[in-house]
Amino acid sequence: MPGYGIQGPKEGSGLLPWSWAIERLTASHDYWVATVDADGKPAVMPVWGAWIDDAVWFSSGPKSRRARNLQRDPRCTITTDNALEPAVVEGTAQRVDDRNAAEAFCAAANAKYGESMTVEFVLENALFRVPPAVAYGLTEADFTGTPTKWEWS
Repeated sequence: MPGYGIQGPKEGSGLLPWSWAIERLTASHDYWVATVDADGKPAVMPVWGAWIDDAVWFSSGPKSRRARNLQRDPRCTITTDNALEPAVVEGTAQRVDDRNAAEAFCAAANAKYGESMTVEFVLENALFRVPPAVAYGLTEADFTGTPTKWEWS
C-alpha cells in the first residue's frame, strides 16, 4: 500500500489466516453495517448479529433505512466492533424467509446476547445473511505487517 509502508506477504508478521477473521466475526458483540441510500449517500448503523454457516446474519425492522437500502441495493460492507483488530466483510445481503434458518439465527443470537427472540419476531422483521465476497483484516499492533485480503469467486 503506497504511502503506508505496508510490507509484503513474506515480511512482518505475515498474512493472517482466515481462521483469525472467523474468530473475530464470531466474537464481535456488534457489527457495523454500511449500506447505500437511493441518492448514493452512505448509511452506517450497528446491529446485533451472528456468524453462522460462513456468513454474517442480522435482523432489522422491515421498514428501517437499512432494510430499504438492502432491498434496493443488496451490496453492503460489515465490520466487527474492534477497531484494533477489525474483520471487514464485503458481500451481497440475502433476505432470509426460511423458518429453519430463522430458528438457527434465533438460537445463535439468543445464546450470544442472553435474549429470548422468537422465530416469529425475526420472520415478521427482515432477516439477512451476508456471505463474504471479499474480506479484510489487520492488527493495529502490526499495522504494516498484517493487512490481509481474502477473496471468494
